[in-house]
Amino acid sequence: MTIVITGANRGIGAGLAAAYRTRGEQVIGTARDGEHPLEVTDPASHAALAARLDGQAVDLLVCNAGVYLDKGQMLEDGYPLEQWAQTFAVNVTGVFLTVQSLLPNLRLSKAGRIAIISSQMASSERAPGGSYIYRSSKAAALNLGRNLASDLMPEGIAVGIYHPGWVQTDMGTSAAEITVDEAVNGLVARFDALDVTRTGIFETWDGRPHAF
Repeated sequence: MTIVITGANRGIGAGLAAAYRTRGEQVIGTARDGEHPLEVTDPASHAALAARLDGQAVDLLVCNAGVYLDKGQMLEDGYPLEQWAQTFAVNVTGVFLTVQSLLPNLRLSKAGRIAIISSQMASSERAPGGSYIYRSSKAAALNLGRNLASDLMPEGIAVGIYHPGWVQTDMGTSAAEITVDEAVNGLVARFDALDVTRTGIFETWDGRPHAF
């Protein structure tokens, strides 16, 4: 199985890459700098990656790259425009460009799958306030995944959207609830279970349906 993981240089992405390599899978892990460079906001960078992978079937695409820039911002005077632009460029447009550029590779697989790492902060039913930019971007990524699921289902390509848990990474901080290994083991199980009969799901790392 060939797996492409964006943002594979640290945190959950690095953990997923290591887990799949241990399992003997072929892993193409992307990052801004590395063996497989990809700047998810740059169409030219996507085109270069697609050219390098031309003719290579991709069985699983994990859209993991993301940013959380608005921690600690105040409603009264925070959330500058550049944070909105940068966050949506990575967390939403970056996901779309990744899927779009590697769609030919997914079509070469007998059962292509796309896993989008969103967040419980995407849920409109769970809205405790704050982090407006990050929450909005992850809600948009959730919506994007749901619509991709509808469009790609006739081709046999499944799309799942996942809350990875509150994870002990640079983004999640050391105060988070679960370790990277716990998140990775749960997510790998979720991705293994993904097929067209379950496309469009929004699930937690440990297999619970998440409120939209």
